[in-house]
Parts: sequence; structure tokens; C-alpha cells
Amino acid sequence: MIQAVVFDLDDTLLRDDRTISSRTVDTLRRIRRMGVHVIPASGRIRESMHPYVEQLGCASCYISGNGAQVWSSDHSLLMSRELSPALAREAVSFANEHDCYAQIYDGGRFLYDRTSEYSQLYARSASLEGIRVPALPEAAVRPTPKVLLISSPEHIAQLLPKAQARFEGRMTATCSKPIYLEITPPDATKGNALRWCAEHLGFSLARTMAFGDSLNDMSMLALAGHGVAMGNAREDVKSLIRRVCPSNNEDGVAQYIQQHLLQQPTGG
Repeated sequence: MIQAVVFDLDDTLLRDDRTISSRTVDTLRRIRRMGVHVIPASGRIRESMHPYVEQLGCASCYISGNGAQVWSSDHSLLMSRELSPALAREAVSFANEHDCYAQIYDGGRFLYDRTSEYSQLYARSASLEGIRVPALPEAAVRPTPKVLLISSPEHIAQLLPKAQARFEGRMTATCSKPIYLEITPPDATKGNALRWCAEHLGFSLARTMAFGDSLNDMSMLALAGHGVAMGNAREDVKSLIRRVCPSNNEDGVAQYIQQHLLQQPTGG
């Protein structure tokens, strides 16, 4: 019997237009009434996740910042791991060395120091306010859950192994989208946050079902006893995860839950 279902948001639960279908909401609420814990887990920060958590209305808790923080269903902070200002400045300096747009987070807003299409793109997709500052390294004066680098998929693919080698043991570098390179505290992964949630809520990881599409989801997909890759997932993710469900635009999470937890037809 599955005791918990954890899922990424973007490109997993959310359709490409960043909406959640009524079918998906109804399915998740149904399993929650059955006693199954429902846990959204995203690279987004709390303020960006808030509307979706409210729409679902059934989360036991939720994971933000790629595992940097865990929040209760009423949006109270339960667990937090953040980058120190010094580490955040180092990550920003790495971005500057490689001519890459970067941003940090402060009080539910993101800060950036160069005019770029990426700041506007991110503001729209995350529904967050961006503030331009004179110099980003100097603006990193408080702990932040992550530093986000945004560039072309080709550039990010080149920077990922460089960041992993540069920050090994001190910060975690991963990708949530082909254009995003996310840098978080060393122990801030979705897998570690899921383990924390399991201990906090008292469910078994072996009886956990997890859904994801990208590299930042791999830690929780591998940790959960029942990991499922989305049909639209990266090929390197699908090659490592045996189970695959339909794509995010086909309500793949809801379809899979209906078939495997609720034993009902998935058509329609």
C-alpha cells in the first residue's frame, strides 16, 4: 500500500501552460482522503509554490528550493537549509566568470543585476517580482535557499559539470529545466527533503510513489520505492527510472495514480 505520493511541479504536475487540471486535483484529493500523504516538491521557492498548494488543497507538507526548505500545509516553515551569503556570492561569481545570468532570492523576491530576457521570463513563469540591483554579489547579504543561473541549454549543459566540480562538497549543482542551473546547499536535495518528510510524517520511503522529469528530481525518484518518470522527462532520467507514465500535458500523474492506486480506467 502506497503511503505517500511526492511530485515535481513544472513539467510534471503542471501542464505546459502552468495549470493543474481539475482531474489531477480531484485525483490527489481522493488519495489524500484515503490516508495517502500528498507532497509537492519543486525547485520553486515557497511564494511561487503557494498558489498551487492552495489549489490542490490536500498537501500534507511541501518541499521548495529543490529540498532547501519544507513547509507545512498552512505555509509554516518546518525545515530549512540555506546558502550562506559567502557561498551565494561565490556562486554568483562563478556565473559572472562564465558570462551567465544569475539571481538570488530575498524575502519572496528575486534579485538580479543585468538586464536580460531571462529575468522577465522567470518573473512570468514563477509569478515572482524581480528587483534589479547594482551588483549581485554585494546584494547577497542574507542566507538564500538557492542561486539560479539561466542561459541557453547548450551553455547550461557545459556549465553543469564545471559547477559540480567547482563546488563539490560545499554546494549542490543540478538542472530543473534545460535553461536552469540551480545551486543549493550541499545537503539540499529533493531526496534528502523527502527523507526528512518521511521521518516527520511517519511514512515509509519504500511505500512512497514519486514523479519527476529532470535531474533535480533524480534523488527523490531513486529514493522512493516507486519512482516514475514522466513521458516528457529527459532521456537520461527515463533511462534510469524503469517506470514511465504519460506526459504532463496528458495528466500523466493523475493517469498513473488512477491506474495503479485507484485501479480505475484512465481514459478521458
